[in-house]
Amino acid sequence: MAFLGFGSSCEVQIEFKDHDSLRRADQRNENGEIEQLVLFTNDDVISGKVHVKLNKAKKIEHYGIKIELIGQIELLYDRGNPYEFTSLVRELDPAGTLATDKSYDFEFTGVEKQYETYSGNNVRLRYFLRAKITRQYSANISKVVDFAVQNVEIIPEVNNSIKMEVGIEDCLHIEFEYARGKYHLMDVIIGKIYFLLVRIKIKYMELIIVKRESTGTGQNTYNESENISKFEIMDGAPVRGESIPIRLFLSPYDLTPTFRNVHNKFSVRYYLNLVLVDEEDRRYFKQQEITMWRKVFKSSDKDDDKIGAIGE
Repeated sequence: MAFLGFGSSCEVQIEFKDHDSLRRADQRNENGEIEQLVLFTNDDVISGKVHVKLNKAKKIEHYGIKIELIGQIELLYDRGNPYEFTSLVRELDPAGTLATDKSYDFEFTGVEKQYETYSGNNVRLRYFLRAKITRQYSANISKVVDFAVQNVEIIPEVNNSIKMEVGIEDCLHIEFEYARGKYHLMDVIIGKIYFLLVRIKIKYMELIIVKRESTGTGQNTYNESENISKFEIMDGAPVRGESIPIRLFLSPYDLTPTFRNVHNKFSVRYYLNLVLVDEEDRRYFKQQEITMWRKVFKSSDKDDDKIGAIGE
């Protein structure tokens, strides 16, 4: 239940239907703080009540009371001009005088919520409800409550392994293989590295999960990469014919599905970066894109992690 007071005249409260039984999801707000939001999916109905409580005021004249459901994208470099991709309004009360406390039912059905809630380094996609009391001679009274959206996907029909040969002529030649190219957020990356030729002194090898966030379009595209994890898979010099296994669990990391093009505003992609470092600290690497998808809801309630699983 979300609550906020507005001075001494009026208080507005937004209450989701079945609030206490709804799932929650951790979400980073614009201040970088983690907060728990009520969690919905694309198919869910958004419903509840708006409560208006008079404080010291005996009555309030208004020009209408309404509630809006808004989905918007905020770009860091243009935060003052958020882009609204969803905007729906439900009128709760026509213009008149409010003389007693009052509650209004609201319901949003069939609302397309195809995009997931996302909070990145340079972009934020959010959904929120905004209840508003419009007044003529006094400031409007409004209350905003954010909620999260996650969408479970079906198992990819095609999920081929990744096999590649890389190296430096007459110095290094390796084969690496990952069992699949698409992984759900609670998956395990399994693979192996096979050394065909080793003529440099390798000190260690690591596997890095890289998230690349792209905002804007065309010449105005801005890319920012972030290392989500760094996992050492070998310490010491390998020899020719040696095979190094890979087993990396994804569940501990803060990952999202791959977003290839969200309303022509941003994308989020993931890569596996295989890095070898020699004794002179020279780095050799090979990067391969992978696809992330959501098999289960990533709820704040640990007992709820398997709700909505598909294709177990």
